[in-house]
Amino acid sequence: MATKHEQILKYIENLAVGEKISVRKIAKNLSVSEGTAYRAIKDAEIIGFVSTIKRVGTLRIERKQKDSIEKLTFAEIVNMIDGQVLGGREGLYKSLNKFVIGAMTVDAMERYTDAGNLVIVGNRERAHELALHRGAAVLITGGFDTSDEVKRLADEKELPILSTSYDTFTVATMINRAIYDQLIKKEVVLVEDILTPVQDIAYLDTSLKVADWHTLQEKTGHSRFPVVNKANRLVGMVTNKDIIEKNPAISIERVMTKNPLTVGSKMSVASVAHMMIWESIEVIPVVKDDLTLIGIVSRQDILKSMQMIQKQPQVGETIDDTIASQLSEKENEQQESMYEFKVTPQMTNSLGTLSYGVFTQLVCDVVQQKLFSMKKRNVAIENVTMYFLKPVQMDATLSIVPRVLEMGRKAGKLDVELYLEGILTGKAIVACQMMER
Repeated sequence: MATKHEQILKYIENLAVGEKISVRKIAKNLSVSEGTAYRAIKDAEIIGFVSTIKRVGTLRIERKQKDSIEKLTFAEIVNMIDGQVLGGREGLYKSLNKFVIGAMTVDAMERYTDAGNLVIVGNRERAHELALHRGAAVLITGGFDTSDEVKRLADEKELPILSTSYDTFTVATMINRAIYDQLIKKEVVLVEDILTPVQDIAYLDTSLKVADWHTLQEKTGHSRFPVVNKANRLVGMVTNKDIIEKNPAISIERVMTKNPLTVGSKMSVASVAHMMIWESIEVIPVVKDDLTLIGIVSRQDILKSMQMIQKQPQVGETIDDTIASQLSEKENEQQESMYEFKVTPQMTNSLGTLSYGVFTQLVCDVVQQKLFSMKKRNVAIENVTMYFLKPVQMDATLSIVPRVLEMGRKAGKLDVELYLEGILTGKAIVACQMMER
């Protein structure tokens, strides 16, 4: 039989998209405590079919798919522009495909306006009506209102009509930035994208014995298992090292490693990879804030995701991508591998010289490219020591020479030198570790 928590989640999932959700309403309808209802709503928000938006409320939304770019909704636009909803509130959770600036006559607007668009326009009521009839939402700039007739049409068609005090240029810039940020977010792989969920993993509880570990090991072929208490909260980890030469009748609780390292579902895979390399961990549990076990991440999961990230098409360029795009590999007179890099204006500080942050990222990119050419694919930068740097002006072209000082199977150390027209302008030592299967 389903628990109360599961019943509430099912109830929320069956609500119509756009319906308002409240703790009190769910508690009353399902005869549960408000605390139980609140926890279920928060879990539904984590799963992705509930969202809480300022000035709008908590609503049932369509669950977003992780394999595509998360599109902006009109409700998110309201928050972004500090706007207000004049009409068509039922359509707030429809997705925004693109925005159109209505800086033309109404007749000319018709060919540019399609369903799913957001038309940004001033106090032109005929333009508002046209957009709604074409299936587009409307954003009125300059703090203007619209007629009651247009508001009724927006309610009828379930298309939001919004208002903001910002001007058209500012609004377009804000929305464009948000869309670009969504493209960048698509590339960041989180733990929740790769974890093996709790229902698909083997784990032990504190009431079991060492003999049960042996049984589970024979059944699964694995040797590392999370240990949970009666409330399904993580209390330890048990590996083959913990049970060597232990009496099979001893409790698991006595031999397990207590307070193991854990990660949350929203943590980036890059951070987890570094943690697993640094601590030499093969498997790491994934938990909620209250330590409830929700899954595990293995070294193999991390490696697969890192390979997936490398194959992913570039759709939203970050500053790190801009730095990497300026690097080109060449050979110097001593036939050493070297890289050339041009300093663009956005990579400088307020004095017009190369930023310390860009210098550090540049050194890291060069090291990773150098190790990649040596067939060392999964690299975690552990330490960067910058011990010499002269000011480098914008538009300067640097020559960068990485040299391997030490290289083992799991760790390495490199020296990186930067030259400007043959003169040494920067030096750094980089320590790194390699993740192997």
